[in-house]
Amino acid sequence: MPPHQRFYDPAGARYGIPTYPWRLAPEGLATRRQLRARGLRPGGQPIVAQILWRSRRSVHGPRKAYLYRIDMARPVRPMTPAKHTALERAMAARRTCPVCRKDAGYCVPASLGMCVPCAYPEEQCTH
Repeated sequence: MPPHQRFYDPAGARYGIPTYPWRLAPEGLATRRQLRARGLRPGGQPIVAQILWRSRRSVHGPRKAYLYRIDMARPVRPMTPAKHTALERAMAARRTCPVCRKDAGYCVPASLGMCVPCAYPEEQCTH
């Protein structure tokens, strides 16, 4: 069975909900990202269908994306001043090094747990 036919199940008999292969979903349906690009959100509507595809990055089987009806989607809620302030504070916390307490100017890498000058102080002094 060709890969594009393996995930083609518009009746939902095999997967429980209508399923389509990559790039073959019918018009009028969109993923969350596609809705967001249009300034929309699902707005509480149920999942209508799904897209399945094989990916070399996934070791747990085929990847999936849920589809929602575009005509039932609602506009994205506007950013309130309180949300904007909370987002600014969260981003500032991600940029602040826990060792030197300075704003690194970039998000501190989780792999290091500190800014680059604090993680490699000997390399900063060699010049």
